[in-house]
Amino acid sequence: MFERIRRTRSPQATRVGWSGQSRVLRVGRSLALWFTLLATSLAAPVRAVEDEFAAARTRMVSEQLRAHWRGITHPGVLQAMATVPRHEFVPLPLRRYAYDDHPLPIGHAQTISQPYVVAFMTEKLDPKPADRVLEIGTGSGYQAAVLSGLVKEVFSIEIVEPLARRAENDLARLGYRNVRVRYGDGYQGWPEAAPFDAIIVTCAPDHVPQPLVEQLRDGGRMIIPVGELDDQQLFLLRKRGAKLERESVLPVRFVPMTRAGRKPAP
Repeated sequence: MFERIRRTRSPQATRVGWSGQSRVLRVGRSLALWFTLLATSLAAPVRAVEDEFAAARTRMVSEQLRAHWRGITHPGVLQAMATVPRHEFVPLPLRRYAYDDHPLPIGHAQTISQPYVVAFMTEKLDPKPADRVLEIGTGSGYQAAVLSGLVKEVFSIEIVEPLARRAENDLARLGYRNVRVRYGDGYQGWPEAAPFDAIIVTCAPDHVPQPLVEQLRDGGRMIIPVGELDDQQLFLLRKRGAKLERESVLPVRFVPMTRAGRKPAP
């Protein structure tokens, strides 16, 4: 017959076990508290910076766009300009100037347009919620982001591949899901996605590209700068059957339209 052996813990062992567990719990709580304090301390400066950008964006709308000498009045456009974080589409060293009243370089001899020009072109385009819009000249993606909340879909073409990839990534990162970006020659448009209700061109050809006219639906609108660098006019075009109505709306200065095979200077 085998004797059944009953194992028991000594009171001392039990006390040591509980004491070790307590120390582990105390260390765990201390680490959790430390990480919480660290996260809070890191988040505070980020919130402060974002608050500064939000305040600058509010001033931009009130002083640059609503001002009587500028006169942007379209509620949707003003809301988009007040909401879209322009600083996210500006190179990091220039972000402090993101809401100033002038264009900024974005690399590859390209620029992000002056906020007023973005708002003016968007307002003249008269965007509608069901519109499908073609943009020629994605640049940093800012104009596409502004249009994103005003229309159904945005198709944007950029001939500078690094800019196209960067804009595509930034738009996706910031949640603009109804914008599609393509690397290619904007002069040729996006024929397989046509017709478009509206077309916006943010670089200046020396004439209105016929492929874009053909891809604009009957009754559609196109806003486009046309002319040489020092003599450009922004035109609002309306397609009426075979006729293209043309209205000059603003003297401007855009970077020239680059065609395939003729890359801009680095």
